[in-house]
Amino acid sequence: MAEIKDPENTILMELKDGTVTIALLPDVAPLHCERMKTLVREGKYDNVCFHRVIDGFMAQTGDVANGNMEDGFNIRMAGTGGSDYDDVKAEFSKVPHARGSIGAARSANPDSANSQFFINFKDNDFLNGQYTVYGQVISGMDHVDAIARGEPPMNPDRMVSMKVAADV
Repeated sequence: MAEIKDPENTILMELKDGTVTIALLPDVAPLHCERMKTLVREGKYDNVCFHRVIDGFMAQTGDVANGNMEDGFNIRMAGTGGSDYDDVKAEFSKVPHARGSIGAARSANPDSANSQFFINFKDNDFLNGQYTVYGQVISGMDHVDAIARGEPPMNPDRMVSMKVAADV
């Protein structure tokens, strides 16, 4: 487990294989970090599937409206929704989409991010400056690498739970 320097801005994502520790970047993207912490504290990410997982690219999750595998789940709808909150304005920065970085998923509108996010499997520099980066996996990337692939996966993996480290 990684050393947690800022528990209020650290997310513990429990996957089937173990814990993924994510350091949020509130100095880079405060609105996105705040949204994630709000949804985590409300338990909205618990049991949400990884609905789009592309080998050599990224794993996408976070559809809190349609992705909960314990609450009326339909894989065909997963990836089409968000939270009940307003969308988040883009917070582009010079932080690269490096392996393990957390990016805000959105539609063609740069200001349409809501609850969905992705974790980069490798450096994806072509995304730099186009999608908000607001976190970085600091331990447990091997668990991310083990997520079932597919668009959508035949047997999707899920976030078993997510917690803010300060609350544990």
